[in-house]
Amino acid sequence: MPLHLERINWMSSPPLAPDDGPIDFEHLSRMTLGDPALEREVLTMFATQSAKLLDRLAALPPEAGALAHTLKGSARAIGAFAVAEAAAGLETALAQAGDAGPGAEAALDGLRDAVAAAQGAIEAFLRRG
Repeated sequence: MPLHLERINWMSSPPLAPDDGPIDFEHLSRMTLGDPALEREVLTMFATQSAKLLDRLAALPPEAGALAHTLKGSARAIGAFAVAEAAAGLETALAQAGDAGPGAEAALDGLRDAVAAAQGAIEAFLRRG
């Protein structure tokens, strides 16, 4: 039986964690089905939620791992992959230290920086109208 060769037009897959900015707006558009109003709503909610979670994480309470996990999931959903990675780093530091040790403090600082960058990108996006 002869093999039949077909020409297949390949499409490249989007990167899993692009590094072209604090928010992957193409990912966000896919997640919101290209609805600009929904994009704005989701970004506004993320900006508010991430600020509240950072406030709660400041003291590294016993539930810090769960809070970081929540932030990681929200960040991945909107394309804030640097925030998700930093939140995962905090989760790991907390799990390894078993409490709020120096590794957790450093990871929290990294998370603060990532959230600040994402919030800056969100503010710029929302100002564009």
